[in-house]
Amino acid sequence: MKQMLLQQKYPVFHLEIPKEETSCQSVDDVIAALQARIDAEPNVAEIAIFDHFAHTSAFDGEIHPEIVAAKNLVFCFGYKLPDPVMLAVRPRSIGVSDMGNRFVISFLEAPMEIATTRMEAWCKEIADLAPAA
Repeated sequence: MKQMLLQQKYPVFHLEIPKEETSCQSVDDVIAALQARIDAEPNVAEIAIFDHFAHTSAFDGEIHPEIVAAKNLVFCFGYKLPDPVMLAVRPRSIGVSDMGNRFVISFLEAPMEIATTRMEAWCKEIADLAPAA
């Protein structure tokens, strides 16, 4: 998993998984695998699945030519709500794109280290057929 600053200000984690390194065959399979991780966490609640590809396609918006499908899994870690301003950085979202021969999974770094650590682990688990490092 790599970390980068998107547009010089957004700390994003992203992982590219070749399709031969995962048992997932589609964006929906990846989303289902991530939903299983969310369901296993007592303090995490799924909110929605947003089909970003369908939304952008509906009005002939610009889509990178390699993207075959793209969805966001929206959810929230409910460990604490210490400040009303924290709502600006919640809920969380993991984006999953099908790029033909690989999946690209990405998320914005969370203000809580435990959330970032969990999301990173969930994403890496998608590469369930990858050779041992």
